[in-house]
Amino acid sequence: MSLNALRAFEAAARHLSFTRAGLELSVTQAAVSHQVKSLEARLGAPLFRRTARGLVLTDEGHALLPTLTEAFERMSRVLGQFHGGRLKEVLTLSVVGTFAVGWLLPRLSAFRAAHPNVDLRLLTNNNRVDLAGESLDYAIRFGDGVWPGCEAERVAPAPFAPLASPALAEKLRRPADLAEVPLLRSYRVEDWPRWFAAAGVSGVTARGPLFDSSWIMVQAAVLGEGVALAPPSMFAGEIAAGRIVQPFAVQVDAGAYWLARLRSRPVTRAMAAFRGWLADARGAGHDSAA
Repeated sequence: MSLNALRAFEAAARHLSFTRAGLELSVTQAAVSHQVKSLEARLGAPLFRRTARGLVLTDEGHALLPTLTEAFERMSRVLGQFHGGRLKEVLTLSVVGTFAVGWLLPRLSAFRAAHPNVDLRLLTNNNRVDLAGESLDYAIRFGDGVWPGCEAERVAPAPFAPLASPALAEKLRRPADLAEVPLLRSYRVEDWPRWFAAAGVSGVTARGPLFDSSWIMVQAAVLGEGVALAPPSMFAGEIAAGRIVQPFAVQVDAGAYWLARLRSRPVTRAMAAFRGWLADARGAGHDSAA
């Protein structure tokens, strides 16, 4: 059966017009009509009725159209995955938002240039992620690297420190002064107590707004809503621009960023490419922001 005839019918059925189908396929209206007639002869059934108002699909045409449309769309997707004579391979990566904005996004162009055959699908998370349920190849997460059923490789350290707007930071002469300002919180309730212990301060309780994203929490700090406790390395741009400052040198190790995958998930070429690029970027000194 002629592929051209099937393509001609599918285009004509979508447009309900031989003329518009011909424009789409860069052939004449007569060529489309000829291909459709040859298909109808092959099937032994009419696919269109010609009426005064134009073309109308028959029952047989209605039955054939969805299957053909899906088949052509699938072929188009597969053909679109070829690049430079090679098939592009999908890599689905979920990244905790702070690391995505603070480290990964500025380097994505370098990854694409190094691996043009990897079709990266990037999702963000707030550190709560289901690798199996979301069919993820990798997830970059924050924590201690221990997650059930996962193999994790340390990507970057991320010591925490208070971050505040310049105006609010002027009120902070010593760590104990934090008791007088709103302290923005994340879902990790132990972070502020751990930092105060490292700074030698007791009796201060964080009572500010609660955020599920460190990135959003720091943006609130930029606007003067309070002091955030977050990794300064992920906000180097804001610090360099003077939008936010680190008023105290004390930092506390609350975890690190890890590249995690399910142990049951085979490592594809795209996964190996990303893992290798990530290691090279860190080893080459490109992780100054980490």
